[in-house]
Amino acid sequence: MPIDRFQHINIRTPDIDRARDFYVRALGLRVGDRPPFASVGYWLYLGDEPVVHLVQIGPDESREPGSGRLDHVAFHGVDLERTREALRAADIPFREAVVPRDSTVQIFIHDPDGLTIELNFEDTR
Repeated sequence: MPIDRFQHINIRTPDIDRARDFYVRALGLRVGDRPPFASVGYWLYLGDEPVVHLVQIGPDESREPGSGRLDHVAFHGVDLERTREALRAADIPFREAVVPRDSTVQIFIHDPDGLTIELNFEDTR
């Protein structure tokens, strides 16, 4: 197989600071080291891995074709009740669903640019 793990998602956004604040507040990611690219951006870390890359786009820039059908990005959740409480405290709307086969609880939120983020919490019963 030519791959062995997922590395990151790259999100191009017109409001880089708003996007950064959302991912830090909603998911608990932290801003970390980023190479000195010419573009303005942030790398957001989950532990030691920079899993979300944010890049500032200017008002006159057009989107490149090819990623317009991306529906959502999912993360494994670790504490369902604390996540609910944190989202409510941050006034971040969310929707919940349960996977019929294994009772995984899913929480869906939207980032400031409308990208759906899915958080999956394994059934702990």
